[in-house]
Amino acid sequence: MSLNSTDYGPRDLKGYGKDTPDPQWPGGAKIAICIVLNYEEGSEVTPVNGDNFTETLASELGPGVPRMVGERNVNIESLYEYGSRAGVWRILRLLEEYNVRCTSYAVGRALELNPEVAVALEEAGHEIGSHGWRWVDRSEWTEEEEKENARKAIRAIQKTVPSGTPPRGWYYGMVGTKASIRSRALIAQVFREEGIPLLWYSDDYSDDLPYWIPYPGAPKEEGLLIIPYTLDANDYKNVGYQAFVTPDDFASYLIAAFDELYAEGCKGHAKMMSIGLHCRIIGRPGRIGGLRKFLEYAKAKEGVWFATREEIARHWKSKFPYHPKDT
Repeated sequence: MSLNSTDYGPRDLKGYGKDTPDPQWPGGAKIAICIVLNYEEGSEVTPVNGDNFTETLASELGPGVPRMVGERNVNIESLYEYGSRAGVWRILRLLEEYNVRCTSYAVGRALELNPEVAVALEEAGHEIGSHGWRWVDRSEWTEEEEKENARKAIRAIQKTVPSGTPPRGWYYGMVGTKASIRSRALIAQVFREEGIPLLWYSDDYSDDLPYWIPYPGAPKEEGLLIIPYTLDANDYKNVGYQAFVTPDDFASYLIAAFDELYAEGCKGHAKMMSIGLHCRIIGRPGRIGGLRKFLEYAKAKEGVWFATREEIARHWKSKFPYHPKDT
């Protein structure tokens, strides 16, 4: 892969292989858990935002719902609004109760529309990473349009958080859309042009541990840390296929994943676990009990490190700095 191109590069089907590295999590932890809170509400496709239809993805209506073209669907809009009006606060109260800090995949426009959320996230010590400028399909954008949208996302976060701190990581999502393969390189280039360190990139689902790739467009001595995300331990399934119908379903799956990874950690093969949450989904009173049950279970175990993605990235860089020969 040319470091000066936007080519995605060849597939890596080997990864770490059978001998995964000991991540040396702080305190000898057997597992690192990163809870991710997607904050998207208000940024989705709707005529209010200048679009020609109302988005139905990740709503209570499930998959396959026809889109209303050319007009607003205020009922569907209200399904999203639940996340910003009620769901996000219920989730943040629960995280505070269990003293857990999350990484928020925050959409820039969503924070601009409800900056109180940005303030609450930062004041509680949560990490605010970028989830793009809007929660939309970007596949038809030109390179310059995508770069400009990335800049707008960065500036929106800087503007809404009290400290003015830019995001340190990026996750686009919209997995089912025709996402551009150039996005990783373009985002890396924008952060470099803006003079902001890109500590992690998470549009990846390929591993249980972080790993390095060459930093696109940078000297060969620089690497970009990939921190894989998850679509299985994710409340998104509640509004799609293979749904977690009850809170116990969600808790049972998370606990099963935790138990397996925890057991591997006890045998010297420690890993990380990501958990994906959405304000309008897990924030419903009939679902959040599953998250509560998991937190109670995991918190009762020894050697569990709840960490943000930035904390994981900084730890990995200190223990396993990038070496070009390793890629």
